Amino acid sequence: MKTLKGLLIAGSCGLLLHTGCGMNEQKERTERTEPVTADTKKDSTKEKEPAPAPLTIRYHAYPIKGVDSAVKTFRKNYTAEQRWMILALNRADNGTFGRIDTLIIPDTILPDLNAYSPFPAEIPMLRDVNKIAIFSYPIQAFAAYEKGKRVYWGPTSMGSKIHPTPTGLHFANWKAKETISTVNDEWKLKWNFNIENKEGVGWHQYSMPGYPASHSCLRMLAEQAQWMYSWAEQWILQDNNTLLAQGTPVIVYGAYPFGSRRPWRNMLEDPKANEISVQGLEKEIEPHLQRIMEQQQRREGVISRRQQPDTMAKPAS
Repeated sequence: MKTLKGLLIAGSCGLLLHTGCGMNEQKERTERTEPVTADTKKDSTKEKEPAPAPLTIRYHAYPIKGVDSAVKTFRKNYTAEQRWMILALNRADNGTFGRIDTLIIPDTILPDLNAYSPFPAEIPMLRDVNKIAIFSYPIQAFAAYEKGKRVYWGPTSMGSKIHPTPTGLHFANWKAKETISTVNDEWKLKWNFNIENKEGVGWHQYSMPGYPASHSCLRMLAEQAQWMYSWAEQWILQDNNTLLAQGTPVIVYGAYPFGSRRPWRNMLEDPKANEISVQGLEKEIEPHLQRIMEQQQRREGVISRRQQPDTMAKPAS
């Protein structure tokens, strides 16, 4: 779906060092009259309990297509928050899941979607990058990072086979709470944030059918599109034709296996099937890192200059 638009207590003793503090130390020494026993030594050297192993979340299949009572049972067995989370894991929303043939449902329902993130919690290569959004075409998911630490993630429905989303490095440009697609004027795109101005590609809220179905854009759930709308930074323009600094960097990478099983269903056999390694992600980032840092420095310079007082301004008469 394409849209076009012209172009954040020390020193407490002080002079009393040899009086008050010294007296306290002497009192403390005289009060330690209990001898150190073998049991005391044993307790002081006791090894810490090992940290519990991370929870492995497993999944089961829940057929819907052709099962009349399945949707009703699904609504009955899970709360609204749990249904939202389950549908997110299936790259679907409340308006489309009835058309999906089978849902994958975690055996352990946790209250935080972060527990199911396929993206690593931290990427050392990004420790100097203020903000970056990463979209994985293969597993139809995105993540937001700040200084190398993941702060958000969610599902997405990217470009279809005949209308692919352009991969590579992009930058967040302009945004609009609601805009009309130039492809079809009946398509209202809420929380739209453009990342490819000439091609009219951006992320926004729209129907999530459980597979890549967009007209090259990056669809999101409403709550998540709104969060990303507020989180990412726009470009900085001098005028409609002059770009001073790019917005938040965005990397779109990989390819979706059209014609094959939906990747998240592989988690039925292997819960870690969609897990993205740090090494794998850094391999995708490394070719773009220099330009990302150059554009970040350029942006910081523009912002710094704008914040400085105008020393050339004429004094008031």
